[in-house]
Amino acid sequence: MYDRPLNIVATPTPAPLPVQVVIPAAPPLRDIPYRLIIDTIGVNAPVGTYGLGADQIPDVPSNGQEVAWYDFSSQPGTGSNAVFAGHVTWSGRGVFYHLDDLTAGDQVPLVANNGGARLAYTVSAVFLVDPRDPNAAAVMSPTPGKDQVTIITCGGDPFYVGGTAGYDYTHRLIVRASLTEVLTAGSPVAAGG
Repeated sequence: MYDRPLNIVATPTPAPLPVQVVIPAAPPLRDIPYRLIIDTIGVNAPVGTYGLGADQIPDVPSNGQEVAWYDFSSQPGTGSNAVFAGHVTWSGRGVFYHLDDLTAGDQVPLVANNGGARLAYTVSAVFLVDPRDPNAAAVMSPTPGKDQVTIITCGGDPFYVGGTAGYDYTHRLIVRASLTEVLTAGSPVAAGG
C-alpha cells in the first residue's frame, strides 16, 4: 500500500494547562430587600442601609429588630468587608441578643427576598473590642480580595449613662465570617478560600 515506510516520531504530550474555576459574582444585595438569617441564634431580620451621622459615628437602627448595613462598607458578595450592626438589647432583647453564642463554623446566610441570590458565610472569629481603643474601627476596614461580613453589637458589661441613651456597654462584640457559598436560582457554588 505504501511504497515507503512511515516516519512516526513520538512526541511527549504537553502537560494540561491549569483550569481556573471561576465562581460567579454574587449580585449586589444593596438595592434588593434582604434579610440577615442566623438560624443557630434565631435571627431573621430585615437589613436597612445606614451610613455615618453628622458626628461621623455610624448610625444605628431606631428599633431593636432591624440590622444596619453600612454603605461605607462593601456590599455583601462583592469581594471585601460588608459591615452590619444591630442592638443586643432594646427594651428587652434586641436582634443580636444571642450573637455571643456564635462560634467558628456557624453559618450566616444573607438572603434576597425576591428569591434571588443567597450568600452563605461561615463564622471564623468572635471577639470583643474596646470602643475607646483608637484601633477599634479597624474591624470596619475593607478586606480586598477577602469576601467577608463583620457583624457588630454591644458586648461586655452594661453600665448606666443617663439621659435618653440609658445604658451602654464596655465593649463591642464582633463576629467575622467568610463567604463559603453562593446560591443563585437554587444552584450552590462553593466559594474559593
